[in-house]
Amino acid sequence: MSAVLLTAAMVAEATGARLVAGAPDRVFDDVSTDSRAIAAGALFIALRGERFDGHAFVADAIRRGAAGVLVDGPVDVAGGAVVLHVSDTLAALQSLARAIRRASGARVVAITGSAGKTTTKEVTADVLATRYRVLRNRGNLNNHIGLPLSLIELRRGADVAVVELGMNHAGEIRTLVGIAEPDVRVWINVGDAHLGHFASRDALADAKAEILEQAGPETLLVANADDVRVMTRARTFAGRTVTFGEAPAADVRASAVVDRGFDGTSAEVATRAGVLHVTIALPGRAQVHNVLAAVAVAIELDVEPAAIETAVAAIEPVGRRGVVTTLASGTRLVDDSYNASPSALGAMLQALAATDTRGRRIAVIGEMLELGDASYALHASCGRAAAEAGVDELVVIGGPVADGLVDGARAAGLPAARIHRFADSASAAAVVASIVGADDLVLVKGSRGTRTDLVSDRLREVA
Repeated sequence: MSAVLLTAAMVAEATGARLVAGAPDRVFDDVSTDSRAIAAGALFIALRGERFDGHAFVADAIRRGAAGVLVDGPVDVAGGAVVLHVSDTLAALQSLARAIRRASGARVVAITGSAGKTTTKEVTADVLATRYRVLRNRGNLNNHIGLPLSLIELRRGADVAVVELGMNHAGEIRTLVGIAEPDVRVWINVGDAHLGHFASRDALADAKAEILEQAGPETLLVANADDVRVMTRARTFAGRTVTFGEAPAADVRASAVVDRGFDGTSAEVATRAGVLHVTIALPGRAQVHNVLAAVAVAIELDVEPAAIETAVAAIEPVGRRGVVTTLASGTRLVDDSYNASPSALGAMLQALAATDTRGRRIAVIGEMLELGDASYALHASCGRAAAEAGVDELVVIGGPVADGLVDGARAAGLPAARIHRFADSASAAAVVASIVGADDLVLVKGSRGTRTDLVSDRLREVA
């Protein structure tokens, strides 16, 4: 695909900006909204937020080598830097990203769902990279600022962009779809992440269903055939739909699934291009659906089945999203501390139960946030699931709603002596390290705000 030259004139046309100072043919080497990390020759876009105003850092950006600034208020800029003025810098950033996306000629694959977005993005990108030059959004840059910054990188000439679309309120996916204009939309599931911002799971599903909007007949939807909420809403899609799952009618269907928990999964996958034999090193059976979504996209984009099999077999977990490490002591640590929701935690507890181990099964579970009025009940359900998974020691971290984990586990038969309760991860870390022994299998999972990563890091230090 074509590289896109980022000149002051191009930026002005894309954003409706007025060129206040500088030459229209000035070329920008990069785009940044962070004056602290700006590269020489970059365009600095001064965004406004609830607790910051980028306009206060314009002079600093220029001192660090910015070639130009895009602002929506008065600024004092010395020297020959370009100054572009707009009415709204955030809207301008989004318009610039959309213009570059269109000019690049690249195809865009956009992924949403309650759990597994980042993993599905990484698997899809890795598989497509066997045939195409692929851009993926870095980390979880999946919101109204991060997504545009990622799409702007299409100016470097990628063939395909694989991006994830995040949300926690209605209307956000609609905005992101309008920026990315995806050729392929992937909807992997509807769970309970961010449920506290919605009246019900159906309301959450309706917000996720914004991924279906602004589509034409040529647009492709890749949808989870095993998720009733996804499929009910997918019927309204204006384009073509390809389904994945274990349902008999799925277009990309897994069968003969062998679940080894944190030691991976294997399956046969039927597609229109033939049957694939996939081996998945990612932890837990829930990863099968993430891989199926990636396989469905790859088949539609004409990647060879053998290349798909090889790429899937080589995929490893993303940092703190199910990374399995054998520590020097012999303890096996499953670091899934990046984030958590009840459905994602349930899947990891199932994986814990399915994994062969010579030692004990220990679960360190942090409070899950943004669950609203259902929070205690959902935590209690997860506590029961932990006991039913055969957890030998349960460590619970968090505020009062995390008591649901304790109560659920005790109700399901886990002795009180095997349940350890802490208000925060910092106080839990040393005690967890003293509990864990050689050959134990330890799962660490919790919402990002609970900081269960501190426990994982402590275990690595003392191993």
